[in-house]
Amino acid sequence: MKVFSLVFLVFFPFLPSSIARGGESTSPPSGVNNGGNYGDFSRRFLGVDKKSNGSVDKGHGYMTNSDLEKAVKEFGQRCSNISRIYSIGKSVNGVPLWVIEISDKPGKEEPEPAFKFIGNVHGDEPVGRELLVLLANWICNNYNTDPLARLIVENVHLHILPSMNPDGFSLRTRNNAKNIDLNRDFPDQFFPMNNDINARQPETRAIMNWLREIRFTASASLHGGALVANYPWDGTDDKRRSYYGCPDDDTFRHMASIYSHSHRNMSLSKEFPGGITNGALWYPIYGGMQDWNYINAGCFELTLEVSDDKWPNAEELPVLWEYNKMSLLNLVASLVKTGVHGRIFSSDRGRPLPGSIIVKGINYTITAGGGFADYHRMLTPGATYEVMAFMPGYKSKTTSISLGEAATTVDFILDPEVEGDGRFRSFNYCNCDGNNSNDVFWGVHFEIYIILVMILVFLYLMLTRRMKFNFSNHRQMPKKVGQV
Repeated sequence: MKVFSLVFLVFFPFLPSSIARGGESTSPPSGVNNGGNYGDFSRRFLGVDKKSNGSVDKGHGYMTNSDLEKAVKEFGQRCSNISRIYSIGKSVNGVPLWVIEISDKPGKEEPEPAFKFIGNVHGDEPVGRELLVLLANWICNNYNTDPLARLIVENVHLHILPSMNPDGFSLRTRNNAKNIDLNRDFPDQFFPMNNDINARQPETRAIMNWLREIRFTASASLHGGALVANYPWDGTDDKRRSYYGCPDDDTFRHMASIYSHSHRNMSLSKEFPGGITNGALWYPIYGGMQDWNYINAGCFELTLEVSDDKWPNAEELPVLWEYNKMSLLNLVASLVKTGVHGRIFSSDRGRPLPGSIIVKGINYTITAGGGFADYHRMLTPGATYEVMAFMPGYKSKTTSISLGEAATTVDFILDPEVEGDGRFRSFNYCNCDGNNSNDVFWGVHFEIYIILVMILVFLYLMLTRRMKFNFSNHRQMPKKVGQV
């Protein structure tokens, strides 16, 4: 069995993950609820605190870390039919980083897109953690009656991390307990830093490990200190402040516009046209979480500034919730309302193939899931795209799609490549998600396994026969004369 297991590992190398690296509309996107025309705001840079009234306790009315943990666990009990509670790690001071997953099948793999919200990245920006708990409870309370809530529960796996920086919250500081800005602690594409994962903060490592376990299609982190939806890139190669778009710049602008136009007044900003901004044009940062998600995890992430005041009085939270509610919901729903979705199969046995998807003219690759081989490609509505599915050992296929205001489903069936002698060319791949293991085992190099098994059986029979022969000769050997 050990020999056979070793052979199995040799013939199933891990498939390397794809890594991408790359380069005003003012009308609300279709299907988005616009909050109305309300006021303007003044921009405040994230690195500068807006001081609250000194006579007011900043923490009054906000959940403590203990309160947050209690609220998360109570939610898990109250809404156990559509939720799962788990932790992705701990902070420097040992506070668990709790996550709420919301789905009709929480904890189970499905051919559906996954979305994550992360709040409280900076300790002194606590509005996000409050809004995300309110969001989870609103979905739980309304998914049986509200079509948008039901759409999310039945078609998306939504993961909510209310607080990434509970230590900073307790200390009332921007950074974590080791005085590190977590939104500068990720590997950076322009200026390599923090390449040693052990040198990163535990909160950062928790996020990175999280994305290795779950294949998120899109996400957003919630911040405070301004009112704008920020999209990649966050930095430039020369550190100058200028517009620096990523390969999916149009799609990111569309996603950011969904949030801003669903907001009560974000899209009316005179500071940021349409209520959205390219991060590098606002001001460059390096080591940010947003760019790392897109480059390393195939996840389209936005940085959302949801409150002009970094730490407003708690009495303002109900208003902030009403202003941001539809934005949060519409952004999650956009995963299934727009883009192209589907699965990739093999034509010879019909098994799922963890192939890749590329779009002509966009230098970015996404990889289908290992279990169901499902892919979810965010794209801008109202355009025509050439979408290609490919996988080593198979003939690639391309199709043209015209995206309207609704999503499009396209399944790809790939034919195995044929060698010169007419045999199908085989390709090893690893189903790293652990599903369909029988398909993988019996579908790849089946003939080689049969030969190996036959050789092992033959060697075993020969060895057994030799041992029996020697034993028989020993038992039947006559005694010599005079032998006792």
